[in-house]
Amino acid sequence: MNPAKQSPVPAAAVPPPSSQYFARAVALHMQGQGEEALGELERALEQTGRLSSSGLAEIHSAIGYIHFECKRFEKAAESYNKLLEIEPQYPSGRRNLALCLEALGRWQLAAGQFEEVLATEPDSQETQLGLGACYLRLGAQRQALEVYERCLRNHPDLEPAQFGKAVALQLQKKLPEAAEIYRRILEKNPGSEECLTNAISVSGELEDYAAVQQFAERLLAIRPAAAAALQGLAGAAFAAGDHNKAAQWCAALVESSPDSFEGWFNLGVACQNTGKHAQAAAAYSNAARLRPRDPQLLVNLALAYQEAGDTEHALDTYREALEVAPDSAQALWNLALLVEKHGRIEEAQQLYTRLVEKVPDWEDARFHLGYTRLLAADYRGAAEAFDACLAKRTDWPEARLNSAIAWWKLGELDIAWSGFEKVLALQPDSADALRGLAGIAIERNALEQALELHGKLIDSGERTPELLYNTGLLLQKSGKPAQAVRLYEEALGGSPEFPEALINLGIALRALGREDEARAHWQKAIAADPELAHGYFR
Repeated sequence: MNPAKQSPVPAAAVPPPSSQYFARAVALHMQGQGEEALGELERALEQTGRLSSSGLAEIHSAIGYIHFECKRFEKAAESYNKLLEIEPQYPSGRRNLALCLEALGRWQLAAGQFEEVLATEPDSQETQLGLGACYLRLGAQRQALEVYERCLRNHPDLEPAQFGKAVALQLQKKLPEAAEIYRRILEKNPGSEECLTNAISVSGELEDYAAVQQFAERLLAIRPAAAAALQGLAGAAFAAGDHNKAAQWCAALVESSPDSFEGWFNLGVACQNTGKHAQAAAAYSNAARLRPRDPQLLVNLALAYQEAGDTEHALDTYREALEVAPDSAQALWNLALLVEKHGRIEEAQQLYTRLVEKVPDWEDARFHLGYTRLLAADYRGAAEAFDACLAKRTDWPEARLNSAIAWWKLGELDIAWSGFEKVLALQPDSADALRGLAGIAIERNALEQALELHGKLIDSGERTPELLYNTGLLLQKSGKPAQAVRLYEEALGGSPEFPEALINLGIALRALGREDEARAHWQKAIAADPELAHGYFR
Protein backbone atom coordinates (compact mmCIF):
# COMPACT_ATOMS: atom_id res chain seq x y z
CA MET A 1 0.00 0.00 0.00
CA ASN A 2 2.85 2.37 -0.84
CA PRO A 3 3.13 5.00 -3.54
CA ALA A 4 5.15 4.03 -6.59
CA LYS A 5 8.90 4.38 -6.05
CA GLN A 6 10.73 7.02 -8.03
CA SER A 7 13.74 6.21 -10.20
CA PRO A 8 16.94 8.17 -9.58
CA VAL A 9 17.18 11.34 -11.57
CA PRO A 10 20.30 11.79 -13.70
CA ALA A 11 22.91 14.06 -12.20
CA ALA A 12 22.63 17.75 -13.01
CA ALA A 13 24.81 18.79 -15.90
CA VAL A 14 28.39 19.60 -14.86
CA PRO A 15 31.44 20.08 -17.03
CA PRO A 16 32.32 16.58 -18.31
CA PRO A 17 35.63 14.99 -17.23
CA SER A 18 38.34 14.77 -19.78
CA SER A 19 38.50 11.00 -19.48
CA GLN A 20 37.82 9.22 -22.73
CA TYR A 21 36.35 6.34 -20.69
CA PHE A 22 33.48 8.47 -19.45
CA ALA A 23 32.65 9.58 -22.97
CA ARG A 24 32.61 5.95 -24.19
CA ALA A 25 30.42 4.97 -21.18
CA VAL A 26 27.83 7.58 -22.10
CA ALA A 27 27.78 6.40 -25.70
CA LEU A 28 27.41 2.75 -24.69
CA HIS A 29 24.61 3.51 -22.22
CA MET A 30 22.74 5.45 -24.90
CA GLN A 31 22.94 2.32 -27.06
CA GLY A 32 21.43 0.21 -24.24
CA GLN A 33 24.73 -1.45 -23.30
CA GLY A 34 24.65 -0.76 -19.59
CA GLU A 35 27.14 -3.42 -18.47
CA GLU A 36 29.70 -2.31 -21.05
CA ALA A 37 29.19 1.29 -19.96
CA LEU A 38 29.79 0.23 -16.37
CA GLY A 39 33.10 -1.36 -17.40
CA GLU A 40 34.26 1.89 -19.00
CA LEU A 41 33.31 3.85 -15.86
CA GLU A 42 35.22 1.44 -13.64
CA ARG A 43 38.27 1.85 -15.89
CA ALA A 44 37.83 5.59 -15.58
CA LEU A 45 38.09 5.25 -11.80
CA GLU A 46 41.57 3.81 -12.27
CA GLN A 47 42.59 7.24 -13.55
CA THR A 48 41.75 8.97 -10.25
CA GLY A 49 45.04 10.82 -10.26
CA ARG A 50 44.02 12.65 -13.41
CA LEU A 51 40.44 13.44 -12.30
CA SER A 52 39.11 16.43 -10.42
CA SER A 53 36.86 15.81 -7.43
CA SER A 54 33.86 16.86 -9.51
CA GLY A 55 34.85 14.45 -12.26
CA LEU A 56 35.33 11.62 -9.78
CA ALA A 57 31.97 12.40 -8.17
CA GLU A 58 30.26 12.29 -11.54
CA ILE A 59 31.71 8.84 -12.29
CA HIS A 60 30.43 7.48 -8.96
CA SER A 61 27.02 9.03 -9.71
CA ALA A 62 26.94 7.34 -13.11
CA ILE A 63 27.98 3.98 -11.65
CA GLY A 64 25.26 4.30 -9.00
CA TYR A 65 22.72 5.18 -11.67
CA ILE A 66 23.49 2.06 -13.74
CA HIS A 67 23.47 -0.24 -10.70
CA PHE A 68 20.08 1.20 -9.65
CA GLU A 69 18.78 0.75 -13.17
CA CYS A 70 19.83 -2.93 -12.98
CA LYS A 71 18.21 -3.24 -9.53
CA ARG A 72 21.55 -3.79 -7.81
CA PHE A 73 20.51 -1.47 -5.02
CA GLU A 74 23.28 -2.39 -2.57
CA LYS A 75 26.01 -1.52 -5.08
CA ALA A 76 24.12 1.59 -6.11
CA ALA A 77 23.98 2.75 -2.50
CA GLU A 78 27.74 2.15 -2.14
CA SER A 79 28.39 4.34 -5.16
CA TYR A 80 26.14 7.16 -3.94
CA ASN A 81 27.77 7.03 -0.50
CA LYS A 82 31.20 7.44 -2.15
CA LEU A 83 29.79 10.28 -4.21
CA LEU A 84 28.57 12.11 -1.09
CA GLU A 85 31.89 11.59 0.66
CA ILE A 86 33.54 13.47 -2.21
CA GLU A 87 30.84 16.12 -2.75
CA PRO A 88 28.19 16.20 0.04
CA GLN A 89 26.10 18.75 -1.90
CA TYR A 90 26.22 16.91 -5.21
CA PRO A 91 22.93 17.53 -7.06
CA SER A 92 20.43 14.61 -6.65
CA GLY A 93 23.08 12.46 -4.92
CA ARG A 94 21.40 12.33 -1.53
CA ARG A 95 17.95 11.79 -2.98
CA ASN A 96 19.22 8.91 -5.10
CA LEU A 97 20.93 7.37 -2.08
CA ALA A 98 17.59 7.62 -0.25
CA LEU A 99 15.87 5.84 -3.14
CA CYS A 100 18.44 3.03 -2.96
CA LEU A 101 17.93 2.64 0.80
CA GLU A 102 14.17 2.65 0.28
CA ALA A 103 14.49 -0.10 -2.35
CA LEU A 104 16.57 -2.12 0.16
CA GLY A 105 13.85 -1.77 2.80
CA ARG A 106 16.06 0.33 5.08
CA TRP A 107 13.20 2.67 5.84
CA GLN A 108 14.71 4.56 8.76
CA LEU A 109 17.97 5.34 6.93
CA ALA A 110 16.08 6.26 3.76
CA ALA A 111 13.79 8.58 5.72
CA GLY A 112 16.82 10.33 7.22
CA GLN A 113 18.26 10.99 3.76
CA PHE A 114 14.93 12.22 2.40
CA GLU A 115 14.59 14.58 5.40
CA GLU A 116 18.03 16.04 4.68
CA VAL A 117 17.03 16.66 1.07
CA LEU A 118 13.83 18.39 2.14
CA ALA A 119 15.78 20.67 4.45
CA THR A 120 17.33 22.26 1.36
CA GLU A 121 14.59 21.46 -1.18
CA PRO A 122 11.33 21.77 0.80
CA ASP A 123 9.08 21.56 -2.27
CA SER A 124 10.74 18.54 -3.92
CA GLN A 125 7.82 16.39 -5.06
CA GLU A 126 9.86 13.17 -5.49
CA THR A 127 11.44 13.57 -2.09
CA GLN A 128 8.11 14.15 -0.36
CA LEU A 129 6.67 11.01 -1.96
CA GLY A 130 9.69 8.96 -0.93
CA LEU A 131 9.64 10.25 2.64
CA GLY A 132 5.89 9.60 2.92
CA ALA A 133 6.38 6.01 1.76
CA CYS A 134 9.14 5.46 4.35
CA TYR A 135 7.00 6.88 7.14
CA LEU A 136 4.20 4.48 6.18
CA ARG A 137 6.60 1.55 6.30
CA LEU A 138 7.82 2.70 9.72
CA GLY A 139 4.27 2.87 11.05
CA ALA A 140 4.46 6.65 11.40
CA GLN A 141 1.09 7.34 9.78
CA ARG A 142 0.69 10.83 11.28
CA GLN A 143 4.04 12.03 9.87
CA ALA A 144 3.26 10.38 6.52
CA LEU A 145 -0.07 12.17 6.36
CA GLU A 146 1.61 15.53 7.03
CA VAL A 147 4.14 14.94 4.24
CA TYR A 148 1.50 13.92 1.70
CA GLU A 149 -0.72 16.89 2.58
CA ARG A 150 2.27 19.25 2.17
CA CYS A 151 2.88 17.72 -1.26
CA LEU A 152 -0.80 18.04 -2.22
CA ARG A 153 -0.82 21.75 -1.34
CA ASN A 154 1.52 22.31 -4.29
CA HIS A 155 0.26 19.45 -6.46
CA PRO A 156 -3.41 18.85 -5.56
CA ASP A 157 -4.02 16.41 -8.44
CA LEU A 158 -0.89 14.31 -7.92
CA GLU A 159 -2.22 10.73 -7.76
CA PRO A 160 0.70 9.14 -5.87
CA ALA A 161 0.30 11.76 -3.12
CA GLN A 162 -3.47 11.26 -3.01
CA PHE A 163 -2.95 7.51 -2.80
CA GLY A 164 -0.35 7.85 -0.05
CA LYS A 165 -2.68 10.11 1.93
CA ALA A 166 -5.48 7.54 1.60
CA VAL A 167 -3.18 4.78 2.85
CA ALA A 168 -2.14 6.89 5.85
CA LEU A 169 -5.79 7.57 6.67
CA GLN A 170 -6.68 3.89 6.28
CA LEU A 171 -3.89 2.86 8.64
CA GLN A 172 -5.17 5.44 11.14
CA LYS A 173 -8.61 3.79 10.82
CA LYS A 174 -10.09 6.94 9.30
CA LEU A 175 -11.85 4.67 6.90
CA PRO A 176 -14.61 6.83 5.35
CA GLU A 177 -12.06 9.54 4.44
CA ALA A 178 -9.72 6.95 2.92
CA ALA A 179 -12.58 5.34 0.97
CA GLU A 180 -13.59 8.70 -0.49
CA ILE A 181 -10.05 9.38 -1.77
CA TYR A 182 -9.81 5.92 -3.34
CA ARG A 183 -13.17 6.53 -5.01
CA ARG A 184 -11.98 9.88 -6.46
CA ILE A 185 -8.74 8.33 -7.75
CA LEU A 186 -10.68 5.51 -9.44
CA GLU A 187 -12.98 8.00 -11.16
CA LYS A 188 -9.94 9.39 -12.97
CA ASN A 189 -7.92 6.18 -13.15
CA PRO A 190 -10.39 3.24 -13.15
CA GLY A 191 -7.67 0.74 -14.00
CA SER A 192 -5.47 1.37 -10.93
CA GLU A 193 -4.97 -2.13 -9.49
CA GLU A 194 -3.26 -0.78 -6.37
CA CYS A 195 -6.16 1.57 -5.66
CA LEU A 196 -8.78 -1.10 -6.37
CA THR A 197 -6.97 -3.45 -3.99
CA ASN A 198 -7.03 -0.92 -1.18
CA ALA A 199 -10.61 0.10 -1.95
CA ILE A 200 -11.65 -3.55 -1.50
CA SER A 201 -9.82 -3.67 1.83
CA VAL A 202 -11.24 -0.44 3.25
CA SER A 203 -14.78 -1.27 2.06
CA GLY A 204 -14.52 -4.61 3.83
CA GLU A 205 -13.46 -2.89 7.05
CA LEU A 206 -16.47 -0.57 6.66
CA GLU A 207 -18.67 -3.64 6.05
CA ASP A 208 -19.80 -2.07 2.79
CA TYR A 209 -19.99 -5.37 0.94
CA ALA A 210 -21.79 -3.93 -2.06
CA ALA A 211 -18.73 -1.73 -2.64
CA VAL A 212 -16.44 -4.71 -2.01
CA GLN A 213 -18.22 -6.67 -4.71
CA GLN A 214 -18.13 -3.76 -7.15
CA PHE A 215 -14.40 -3.08 -6.71
CA ALA A 216 -13.53 -6.79 -6.67
CA GLU A 217 -15.37 -7.44 -9.94
CA ARG A 218 -13.57 -4.47 -11.53
CA LEU A 219 -10.21 -5.80 -10.36
CA LEU A 220 -11.00 -9.31 -11.65
CA ALA A 221 -11.85 -7.82 -15.04
CA ILE A 222 -8.32 -6.39 -15.14
CA ARG A 223 -6.51 -9.32 -13.48
CA PRO A 224 -8.70 -12.45 -13.37
CA ALA A 225 -6.82 -14.20 -10.56
CA ALA A 226 -6.28 -11.14 -8.34
CA ALA A 227 -5.98 -12.42 -4.78
CA ALA A 228 -7.39 -9.25 -3.22
CA ALA A 229 -10.51 -9.50 -5.40
CA LEU A 230 -11.10 -13.17 -4.61
CA GLN A 231 -10.55 -12.54 -0.90
CA GLY A 232 -12.96 -9.60 -1.01
CA LEU A 233 -15.69 -11.63 -2.72
CA ALA A 234 -15.20 -14.45 -0.23
CA GLY A 235 -15.51 -11.94 2.62
CA ALA A 236 -18.73 -10.55 1.13
CA ALA A 237 -20.13 -14.08 0.84
CA PHE A 238 -19.21 -14.84 4.48
CA ALA A 239 -20.93 -11.63 5.57
CA ALA A 240 -24.08 -12.64 3.68
CA GLY A 241 -24.00 -16.07 5.33
CA ASP A 242 -23.51 -17.75 1.95
CA HIS A 243 -20.79 -20.21 2.96
CA ASN A 244 -21.12 -22.27 -0.22
CA LYS A 245 -20.33 -19.19 -2.31
CA ALA A 246 -17.51 -18.27 0.09
CA ALA A 247 -16.04 -21.75 -0.39
CA GLN A 248 -16.16 -21.29 -4.18
CA TRP A 249 -14.25 -18.00 -4.02
CA CYS A 250 -11.72 -19.41 -1.54
CA ALA A 251 -11.20 -22.45 -3.77
CA ALA A 252 -10.53 -20.14 -6.73
CA LEU A 253 -8.07 -18.18 -4.58
CA VAL A 254 -6.02 -21.21 -3.53
CA GLU A 255 -6.06 -22.54 -7.07
CA SER A 256 -4.40 -19.36 -8.32
CA SER A 257 -2.40 -18.70 -5.13
CA PRO A 258 -1.61 -22.10 -3.55
CA ASP A 259 0.59 -20.43 -0.93
CA SER A 260 -2.20 -18.18 0.36
CA PHE A 261 -2.58 -18.98 4.05
CA GLU A 262 -5.74 -16.87 4.31
CA GLY A 263 -7.21 -18.64 1.29
CA TRP A 264 -6.74 -22.12 2.75
CA PHE A 265 -7.80 -21.04 6.24
CA ASN A 266 -11.01 -19.39 5.01
CA LEU A 267 -11.74 -22.35 2.74
CA GLY A 268 -11.57 -24.50 5.87
CA VAL A 269 -13.98 -22.16 7.68
CA ALA A 270 -16.43 -22.20 4.76
CA CYS A 271 -16.35 -26.00 4.48
CA GLN A 272 -16.76 -26.36 8.24
CA ASN A 273 -19.79 -24.07 8.21
CA THR A 274 -21.41 -26.16 5.47
CA GLY A 275 -20.84 -29.43 7.32
CA LYS A 276 -18.06 -30.64 5.00
CA HIS A 277 -15.74 -31.52 7.84
CA ALA A 278 -13.32 -33.78 5.95
CA GLN A 279 -12.84 -31.08 3.30
CA ALA A 280 -12.38 -28.52 6.08
CA ALA A 281 -9.66 -30.65 7.65
CA ALA A 282 -7.91 -30.95 4.27
CA ALA A 283 -8.03 -27.16 3.76
CA TYR A 284 -6.73 -26.46 7.26
CA SER A 285 -3.94 -29.02 6.70
CA ASN A 286 -2.82 -27.04 3.65
CA ALA A 287 -2.87 -23.87 5.73
CA ALA A 288 -0.77 -25.66 8.36
CA ARG A 289 1.79 -26.44 5.67
CA LEU A 290 2.32 -22.67 5.43
CA ARG A 291 2.03 -21.80 9.13
CA PRO A 292 2.48 -24.99 11.13
CA ARG A 293 2.47 -23.24 14.52
CA ASP A 294 -0.57 -20.99 14.19
CA PRO A 295 -2.64 -21.68 17.37
CA GLN A 296 -6.05 -20.72 15.96
CA LEU A 297 -5.44 -22.78 12.85
CA LEU A 298 -4.52 -25.82 14.96
CA VAL A 299 -7.69 -25.44 17.05
CA ASN A 300 -9.82 -25.21 13.90
CA LEU A 301 -8.06 -28.21 12.37
CA ALA A 302 -8.60 -30.23 15.54
CA LEU A 303 -12.28 -29.31 15.58
CA ALA A 304 -12.63 -30.33 11.93
CA TYR A 305 -11.06 -33.71 12.73
CA GLN A 306 -13.40 -34.05 15.70
CA GLU A 307 -16.48 -33.23 13.65
CA ALA A 308 -15.34 -35.67 10.96
CA GLY A 309 -15.16 -38.41 13.60
CA ASP A 310 -11.35 -38.64 13.61
CA THR A 311 -10.95 -38.50 17.39
CA GLU A 312 -7.29 -39.48 17.63
CA HIS A 313 -6.14 -36.84 15.13
CA ALA A 314 -8.35 -34.31 16.93
CA LEU A 315 -6.77 -35.15 20.30
CA ASP A 316 -3.24 -34.95 18.88
CA THR A 317 -3.93 -31.62 17.18
CA TYR A 318 -5.50 -30.01 20.26
CA ARG A 319 -2.43 -31.09 22.25
CA GLU A 320 -0.19 -29.63 19.54
CA ALA A 321 -2.11 -26.34 19.80
CA LEU A 322 -1.47 -26.31 23.55
CA GLU A 323 2.23 -26.90 22.99
CA VAL A 324 2.29 -23.78 20.82
CA ALA A 325 -0.06 -21.73 23.02
CA PRO A 326 -0.35 -23.29 26.51
CA ASP A 327 -2.86 -20.64 27.59
CA SER A 328 -5.24 -21.09 24.65
CA ALA A 329 -8.62 -21.17 26.35
CA GLN A 330 -10.35 -22.52 23.25
CA ALA A 331 -7.88 -25.41 22.91
CA LEU A 332 -8.15 -26.23 26.63
CA TRP A 333 -11.95 -26.15 26.50
CA ASN A 334 -12.36 -28.23 23.34
CA LEU A 335 -9.80 -30.82 24.41
CA ALA A 336 -11.32 -31.08 27.91
CA LEU A 337 -14.81 -31.65 26.49
CA LEU A 338 -13.48 -34.27 24.08
CA VAL A 339 -11.53 -36.28 26.64
CA GLU A 340 -14.45 -36.05 29.09
CA LYS A 341 -16.78 -37.39 26.40
CA HIS A 342 -14.44 -40.37 25.92
CA GLY A 343 -14.27 -41.12 29.62
CA ARG A 344 -10.77 -39.77 30.30
CA ILE A 345 -11.97 -38.08 33.45
CA GLU A 346 -8.61 -37.45 35.12
CA GLU A 347 -7.19 -35.70 32.06
CA ALA A 348 -10.39 -33.70 31.63
CA GLN A 349 -10.25 -32.62 35.26
CA GLN A 350 -6.66 -31.40 34.83
CA LEU A 351 -7.60 -29.41 31.72
CA TYR A 352 -10.63 -27.79 33.37
CA THR A 353 -8.44 -26.88 36.35
CA ARG A 354 -5.96 -25.13 34.03
CA LEU A 355 -8.81 -23.39 32.26
CA VAL A 356 -10.46 -21.91 35.34
CA GLU A 357 -7.04 -20.76 36.55
CA LYS A 358 -6.59 -18.86 33.28
CA VAL A 359 -10.22 -17.69 32.95
CA PRO A 360 -11.77 -17.62 36.45
CA ASP A 361 -15.11 -16.27 35.21
CA TRP A 362 -15.70 -19.08 32.71
CA GLU A 363 -18.73 -20.55 34.44
CA ASP A 364 -19.24 -23.54 32.12
CA ALA A 365 -15.62 -24.61 32.60
CA ARG A 366 -16.03 -24.45 36.38
CA PHE A 367 -19.26 -26.46 36.12
CA HIS A 368 -17.49 -29.19 34.15
CA LEU A 369 -14.64 -29.12 36.66
CA GLY A 370 -17.21 -29.84 39.38
CA TYR A 371 -18.79 -32.56 37.27
CA THR A 372 -15.50 -34.39 36.63
CA ARG A 373 -14.64 -34.12 40.32
CA LEU A 374 -18.02 -35.65 41.11
CA LEU A 375 -17.31 -38.53 38.73
CA ALA A 376 -13.89 -38.99 40.35
CA ALA A 377 -15.50 -39.13 43.83
CA ASP A 378 -13.81 -35.88 44.87
CA TYR A 379 -17.03 -34.75 46.50
CA ARG A 380 -15.60 -31.83 48.46
CA GLY A 381 -13.84 -30.45 45.39
CA ALA A 382 -17.04 -30.92 43.41
CA ALA A 383 -19.09 -29.08 46.04
CA GLU A 384 -16.60 -26.20 46.01
CA ALA A 385 -16.75 -25.92 42.21
CA PHE A 386 -20.55 -26.03 42.02
CA ASP A 387 -20.96 -23.59 44.90
CA ALA A 388 -18.57 -21.21 43.09
CA CYS A 389 -20.86 -21.47 40.06
CA LEU A 390 -23.86 -20.67 42.26
CA ALA A 391 -22.10 -17.64 43.71
CA LYS A 392 -22.23 -16.21 40.16
CA ARG A 393 -25.65 -17.60 39.14
CA THR A 394 -27.97 -18.51 41.97
CA ASP A 395 -30.69 -19.71 39.57
CA TRP A 396 -28.60 -22.40 37.88
CA PRO A 397 -30.58 -25.60 38.52
CA GLU A 398 -27.97 -28.06 37.20
CA ALA A 399 -25.24 -26.57 39.40
CA ARG A 400 -27.64 -26.52 42.35
CA LEU A 401 -28.56 -30.19 41.81
CA ASN A 402 -24.94 -31.34 41.50
CA SER A 403 -23.93 -29.32 44.55
CA ALA A 404 -26.66 -31.05 46.54
CA ILE A 405 -25.49 -34.46 45.31
CA ALA A 406 -21.90 -33.67 46.32
CA TRP A 407 -22.95 -32.54 49.81
CA TRP A 408 -25.14 -35.65 50.14
CA LYS A 409 -22.14 -37.84 49.28
CA LEU A 410 -20.18 -35.99 51.98
CA GLY A 411 -22.87 -36.88 54.52
CA GLU A 412 -24.03 -33.29 54.89
CA LEU A 413 -27.71 -34.22 54.70
CA ASP A 414 -29.14 -30.86 55.79
CA ILE A 415 -27.13 -28.92 53.20
CA ALA A 416 -28.04 -31.46 50.54
CA TRP A 417 -31.75 -31.40 51.48
CA SER A 418 -31.78 -27.61 51.23
CA GLY A 419 -30.08 -27.80 47.84
CA PHE A 420 -32.59 -30.28 46.42
CA GLU A 421 -35.47 -28.11 47.69
CA LYS A 422 -33.97 -25.08 45.92
CA VAL A 423 -33.80 -27.10 42.71
CA LEU A 424 -37.51 -27.87 43.04
CA ALA A 425 -38.20 -24.17 43.58
CA LEU A 426 -36.54 -23.53 40.22
CA GLN A 427 -37.84 -26.65 38.47
CA PRO A 428 -40.90 -28.09 40.28
CA ASP A 429 -40.94 -31.18 38.04
CA SER A 430 -37.28 -32.12 38.63
CA ALA A 431 -37.26 -35.91 39.07
CA ASP A 432 -33.58 -35.82 40.07
CA ALA A 433 -34.29 -33.45 42.96
CA LEU A 434 -37.23 -35.61 44.13
CA ARG A 435 -35.01 -38.69 43.97
CA GLY A 436 -32.38 -36.90 46.03
CA LEU A 437 -34.90 -35.90 48.69
CA ALA A 438 -36.33 -39.42 48.74
CA GLY A 439 -32.86 -40.87 49.17
CA ILE A 440 -32.11 -38.58 52.10
CA ALA A 441 -35.49 -39.43 53.66
CA ILE A 442 -34.61 -43.13 53.45
CA GLU A 443 -31.21 -42.46 55.07
CA ARG A 444 -33.02 -40.64 57.86
CA ASN A 445 -35.44 -43.57 58.13
CA ALA A 446 -38.30 -41.18 57.49
CA LEU A 447 -40.30 -43.82 55.64
CA GLU A 448 -43.56 -41.92 55.30
CA GLN A 449 -41.74 -38.89 53.88
CA ALA A 450 -39.79 -41.17 51.51
CA LEU A 451 -43.02 -42.84 50.41
CA GLU A 452 -44.64 -39.49 49.74
CA LEU A 453 -41.67 -38.41 47.60
CA HIS A 454 -41.64 -41.72 45.69
CA GLY A 455 -45.36 -41.27 45.09
CA LYS A 456 -44.70 -37.83 43.57
CA LEU A 457 -42.09 -39.36 41.30
CA ILE A 458 -44.48 -42.05 40.13
CA ASP A 459 -47.26 -39.50 39.62
CA SER A 460 -44.89 -37.40 37.48
CA GLY A 461 -44.50 -40.33 35.08
CA GLU A 462 -41.25 -41.74 36.47
CA ARG A 463 -42.33 -45.42 36.48
CA THR A 464 -38.97 -47.12 36.01
CA PRO A 465 -38.56 -50.67 37.40
CA GLU A 466 -36.03 -49.39 39.94
CA LEU A 467 -38.33 -46.65 41.22
CA LEU A 468 -41.32 -49.02 41.43
CA TYR A 469 -39.17 -51.57 43.28
CA ASN A 470 -37.87 -48.98 45.78
CA THR A 471 -41.39 -47.71 46.43
CA GLY A 472 -42.61 -51.26 46.94
CA LEU A 473 -39.77 -51.84 49.39
CA LEU A 474 -40.81 -48.76 51.36
CA LEU A 475 -44.41 -49.94 51.46
CA GLN A 476 -43.26 -53.36 52.59
CA LYS A 477 -41.17 -51.82 55.39
CA SER A 478 -44.18 -49.71 56.35
CA GLY A 479 -46.32 -52.83 56.82
CA LYS A 480 -48.27 -52.53 53.58
CA PRO A 481 -47.47 -55.80 51.77
CA ALA A 482 -50.51 -55.77 49.48
CA GLN A 483 -49.55 -52.38 48.02
CA ALA A 484 -45.94 -53.53 47.82
CA VAL A 485 -46.99 -56.60 45.80
CA ARG A 486 -48.71 -54.39 43.24
CA LEU A 487 -45.59 -52.25 42.71
CA TYR A 488 -43.20 -55.25 42.63
CA GLU A 489 -45.35 -56.82 39.94
CA GLU A 490 -45.35 -53.60 37.93
CA ALA A 491 -41.56 -53.40 38.25
CA LEU A 492 -41.26 -56.99 37.01
CA GLY A 493 -43.49 -56.12 34.08
CA GLY A 494 -40.73 -53.78 32.89
CA SER A 495 -37.84 -56.05 33.96
CA PRO A 496 -39.00 -59.69 34.27
CA GLU A 497 -35.68 -60.98 35.65
CA PHE A 498 -35.19 -58.31 38.33
CA PRO A 499 -33.87 -60.63 41.12
CA GLU A 500 -34.36 -58.25 44.04
CA ALA A 501 -37.93 -57.55 42.97
CA LEU A 502 -38.63 -61.28 42.67
CA ILE A 503 -37.20 -61.99 46.14
CA ASN A 504 -39.11 -59.18 47.83
CA LEU A 505 -42.30 -59.97 45.95
CA GLY A 506 -42.02 -63.48 47.37
CA ILE A 507 -41.54 -62.10 50.89
CA ALA A 508 -44.58 -59.81 50.51
CA LEU A 509 -46.70 -62.68 49.12
CA ARG A 510 -45.73 -64.94 52.03
CA ALA A 511 -46.77 -62.13 54.42
CA LEU A 512 -50.15 -62.27 52.74
CA GLY A 513 -50.28 -66.08 53.16
CA ARG A 514 -49.65 -66.86 49.53
CA GLU A 515 -46.79 -69.37 50.09
CA ASP A 516 -46.96 -71.19 46.76
CA GLU A 517 -46.73 -67.97 44.79
CA ALA A 518 -43.89 -66.80 47.02
CA ARG A 519 -41.85 -69.96 46.38
CA ALA A 520 -42.45 -69.70 42.65
CA HIS A 521 -41.03 -66.16 42.61
CA TRP A 522 -38.02 -67.16 44.72
CA GLN A 523 -37.27 -69.95 42.27
CA LYS A 524 -37.39 -67.40 39.44
CA ALA A 525 -35.02 -65.13 41.39
CA ILE A 526 -32.49 -67.97 41.87
CA ALA A 527 -32.76 -68.84 38.18
CA ALA A 528 -32.06 -65.21 37.31
CA ASP A 529 -29.18 -64.91 39.84
CA PRO A 530 -27.83 -68.29 41.09
CA GLU A 531 -25.69 -66.48 43.69
CA LEU A 532 -28.89 -65.87 45.69
CA ALA A 533 -29.05 -69.61 46.47
CA HIS A 534 -26.06 -69.40 48.83
CA GLY A 535 -28.11 -67.94 51.65
CA TYR A 536 -30.98 -70.40 51.44
CA PHE A 537 -29.95 -72.83 54.23
CA ARG A 538 -28.92 -70.21 56.76
